[in-house]
Amino acid sequence: MASMSLRKANTRLPPEVNRVLYVRNLPFNISSEEMYDIFGKYGAIRQIRIGASKETRGTAFVVYEDIYDAKTAVDHLSGFNVANRYLIVLYYQATKMGKKTDTKKKEEELQRLQEKYGVGAGASSADK
Repeated sequence: MASMSLRKANTRLPPEVNRVLYVRNLPFNISSEEMYDIFGKYGAIRQIRIGASKETRGTAFVVYEDIYDAKTAVDHLSGFNVANRYLIVLYYQATKMGKKTDTKKKEEELQRLQEKYGVGAGASSADK
């Protein structure tokens, strides 16, 4: 076991490696127990959150206690077949996940301001 911890200490992980994994292409009816059976083989799990809404079905977040366990899970479970579906296992990246909602919020705010001040795509230069 001592050689294992030495190897871990000397291993430099890429910056995207994270304890939180984002899993896509899951069967819609997968249970928490099945998720723990699949992902628990690679290390201690702190939390699993399975998407329940229409937009998040087929996705889950898996949080490992140890970053090296998360890396091992990504290495082994990407492309793993569960109920004839091949899993897509990625490291969670808050910046990428947040961009979709940020863009939508910014577009709504911009449209609101354009309407408030009477400018934007709807107003032509002849109107001024």
